[in-house]
Amino acid sequence: MVTVEDAVIARWDTQGSRFEVLVDPQAVQDLKDGKAVDLSDKLALDQVFKDAKKGDKISEEHLERIFHTRDLVEIARQIILKGEVQVTTEQRHTLQEAKRRQIVAMIARNAMNPQTGAPHPPARIESAMAEAKVHIDPFKPVDAQVQEVLAKLRPLIPIRLDVVKVRVKLPGQHYPRVIGEVKGLGKILEEQWLSDGSWSGIVEIPAGIQTELYEKLSARTKGSAETALVK
Repeated sequence: MVTVEDAVIARWDTQGSRFEVLVDPQAVQDLKDGKAVDLSDKLALDQVFKDAKKGDKISEEHLERIFHTRDLVEIARQIILKGEVQVTTEQRHTLQEAKRRQIVAMIARNAMNPQTGAPHPPARIESAMAEAKVHIDPFKPVDAQVQEVLAKLRPLIPIRLDVVKVRVKLPGQHYPRVIGEVKGLGKILEEQWLSDGSWSGIVEIPAGIQTELYEKLSARTKGSAETALVK
């Protein structure tokens, strides 16, 4: 359970009343990102307040009239999702940094330089974001912020979200060990077994993980895998 000192205040004003809960900031971020979160151990105090700083509690009867339940977890979930979050400057910086890393990772995985077809390293993306003075909302989902970030990066670096198709040829003896990883990285569009006993397929992957695919194939097959971009 999060301590009172480390918790943030989630606040929702509705029907003339204010409802506040003290909750783990990471749980708030995950919940607003659409993740499944068990709030039963994420509240600093098992109580809903009209003013958490003053300790003014709200009666269960009033909660039931507004939320139609006395289930604290469900009430807290509604307050977090429908309301706003009050955080300290330090908490906001911590949450923004975590969200920034997630955004960089998503862009690096899914974007490429359309001029070269090569992925952008995370360091280049981070540098461009800093130059563009990109603002990160700690409680806005990553997916919802990626396009906004890309719009600010395009004047600085050539970048585009895309997928690429790679033809892969694997010696038959390596197929059982490698094919699971290939499927984990992308989608197999077509495949066949060749007369020499090798497997050949076309794999569609996010543009930013081309290097990851090539390195994994090389390591797993001791350099015997063959790859080629499909135009």
